[in-house]
Amino acid sequence: MALTDAQIAKLLIDGNYITEKDVAEVTAEAGLHRLKITDVLLEKQLVTRDIIGQAVAEYFHLPFLNLRVKPPQPEMVMRIQETDAKELNAVAVTVTTKEATIATDTPDRPGLQEKLQAIFPKCKIKLVYTLPDAIVDVLQIYRSNLAARFGKILDRGGANAPALFEEIIIDAAGLHASDIHFEPQSDSVLIRFRVDGILHEAGRIPSISYETLANRVKVLANLRIDEHLSVQDGAIRLQLEGKEVDLRVSIVPTVDGETIVIRLLGEYVHNINLLDLGFLADHQKLLIESINKPYGLILVVGPTGSGKTTTLYSLLRAVNRTDVNITTIEDPVEYRIAGTNQIQVNQASQLTFAKGLRAIVRQDPDIILVGEIRDQDTAEISINAALTGHLVLSSFHANNAATSIPRMLDLGVEPFLLASTLEVIIAQRLIRTICPECRTSYKPTEAELSQLGQYRNRLAPKGKSIVLYRGKGCAACQNLGYRGRTVVSEIIPTFPELKECILRHPSAQQVIEVVRTHGTSSMLDNGLTKVAAGITTLEEIFRVIAEPS
Repeated sequence: MALTDAQIAKLLIDGNYITEKDVAEVTAEAGLHRLKITDVLLEKQLVTRDIIGQAVAEYFHLPFLNLRVKPPQPEMVMRIQETDAKELNAVAVTVTTKEATIATDTPDRPGLQEKLQAIFPKCKIKLVYTLPDAIVDVLQIYRSNLAARFGKILDRGGANAPALFEEIIIDAAGLHASDIHFEPQSDSVLIRFRVDGILHEAGRIPSISYETLANRVKVLANLRIDEHLSVQDGAIRLQLEGKEVDLRVSIVPTVDGETIVIRLLGEYVHNINLLDLGFLADHQKLLIESINKPYGLILVVGPTGSGKTTTLYSLLRAVNRTDVNITTIEDPVEYRIAGTNQIQVNQASQLTFAKGLRAIVRQDPDIILVGEIRDQDTAEISINAALTGHLVLSSFHANNAATSIPRMLDLGVEPFLLASTLEVIIAQRLIRTICPECRTSYKPTEAELSQLGQYRNRLAPKGKSIVLYRGKGCAACQNLGYRGRTVVSEIIPTFPELKECILRHPSAQQVIEVVRTHGTSSMLDNGLTKVAAGITTLEEIFRVIAEPS
């Protein structure tokens, strides 16, 4: 069966891929952040996925094959029935009259050889090892495109809404989509998935079928099916393919019908950490120091969809111990965190952020998470809680870290109170990362370099040629060149000069001047560091942040 993290680490040492000292250091860091050893090894670039795959393959005395680099043809994969492929975690790579080459991540699975021999009775079975996530990617081949499946379901007639809805959710989850958009148009309903922050068309269904589908969503989310002119919000918890999926539903009436947006709340967030999010080492150190302080205010700022809630949860996870009481108030509670007391804002019962926060302070918590500071009452109570010996974490809508200070003061917060309690401001965005399977280097053109202006030297030491990276597009990234996202951040810790600046009720520009004098780097600086490291592209940085002037 699958090897443990410790076993894989030992294999890497035995194969001279890493040293025992490397593993000791990584194991300590993994324990501190509650991470897998292999994840830290990958993050620190001590090994690659190919090296891990090669080491495990050698252990099983098998060849290694990276299916993401060399994906098998769909017709070849189909030589094994879908149910058998999923049960065995096996993929047919090549099949001839004499030999069948099968890739699997569990070559020691009991009965594997016998079952494969029954599927290919006239062939010699040749096993090769591949990584588990590559198997998951290839198994998507069994699913035809969404539009084709819509047609088959609609042709069957009858109560097709449950089947349509299930197909959409399974597809979105398989593509790691964060949101599903149902957008009524004149003759059909457009369905789009947001993957890595970008919307992609997934399919269309006839308008005549949409009402039953919308009603299905409303029933599952405990919303009114007879209401078509009001905004409605709800939540759904589904069991799909043996996994629990949490959905958040928003319905808004438009002139063409009810638009539905469903947010998929990823299971991965339950185990997310600062390393996974992509914070650089110096930022991680600063945040860990801040979250371990006994009191103060930690603010995470950015626009909607910039990952603020995920960052807050990852900070909580770093200090979630049995000797600490953590209480949150959120709107809504997106993820359940074991060991914490989570309260959801409820306007119907007049449980607002401010009222809930007042009650929380009387519950003797050590750490308080306020989902969002929206008004003066919530801001003042949060700051008073930080003054009275609590560590308070919250999010706030602001374009950058410097802007958040004057905006907090504009809410009516007293400057001396903010200066006394504020510990750190984290401003962030999410950017797409280059697909590691098809990443390639290139020399930028003069037009690209001139666009950088004063930031040109951030990509390479003066006098050195600049090398950039991009994705060519492959099966692993759906030919987009990008796969996954990471955070770009600007982190401002408080220091004496900044506290003095806050007392003067500064503008955003005045805050920027103070923090730059102190040596704090900007979000664009952070992004360019990731461009130079081959994590993302210039185009992505300029798309998400701003072009340098």
